[in-house]
Amino acid sequence: MADEEWTQRGIDVNTPSVARLYDYYLGGKDNFPADRLAAEEILAAVPQVRTAAKENRAFLGRAVRFLAREGIDQFLDIGTGLPTQGNVHEVAQEINPEARVAYVDHDPIVLAHARALLRGAKGEVRVVSGDLRRPEEILDSAEIRDHLDPSRPVALLLVAIMHFITEADDPRRIIATLRDALPSGSYLVLSHGTHDDRLEAARKGTEVYKRASSPLVLRSRTDIRRLFDGFDLIRPGLVWLPEWRPDDFPVYDDPSESLIVCGVGRKP
Repeated sequence: MADEEWTQRGIDVNTPSVARLYDYYLGGKDNFPADRLAAEEILAAVPQVRTAAKENRAFLGRAVRFLAREGIDQFLDIGTGLPTQGNVHEVAQEINPEARVAYVDHDPIVLAHARALLRGAKGEVRVVSGDLRRPEEILDSAEIRDHLDPSRPVALLLVAIMHFITEADDPRRIIATLRDALPSGSYLVLSHGTHDDRLEAARKGTEVYKRASSPLVLRSRTDIRRLFDGFDLIRPGLVWLPEWRPDDFPVYDDPSESLIVCGVGRKP
């Protein structure tokens, strides 16, 4: 669809979108000139951002694969972003073809592309409109309730999304609301940008994101660890992206180049 067509549908193509910026870092083409300009500005200041995006995607795949092998067959992916290779349903259904996935996002372009991609997918996958800042509405969604069985364990995926939630939106309340709706044996998969160890990169990155659809709110490892309250972190705990159960020996001399820490927690 041409830029003019998106504009006619009421889509702001002139304000950089965090989902489209991420798509650009991953080498995707679902972005507009304003996104590419902002992305190149960020990459010029913080070239590690492209590494961070790729490592974040790899972590998502490893976490989903791990949970599917642990018997989890329901996944709630909030802030899913634009479709790319190795989507959650593709990874999970390689292990369990009956795995159910609900993708949730509030970006209309993300929803349009996801629905187009999944048009031929099996009934185990749904795409739902919802805003993480209003978790009650997601939980009350008839589409979610009809698709995921709330009495059985669910993997809640909040991957590279919580650092776009401001303190005014109360991130701990958001996660607590979602956590309390999940049964015992459910999991939280979370990755989050941190300003620890990379202060100058953090300063430059947050400055550019002030012009994007959502500001970038980097937090300390201590604050990110608190987001796992009510979950037991599984090994190796809260670590840099390349350090979480890597498939191969890590190639980074300094894993903090990934800029993002991550972890997987289980609800007792």
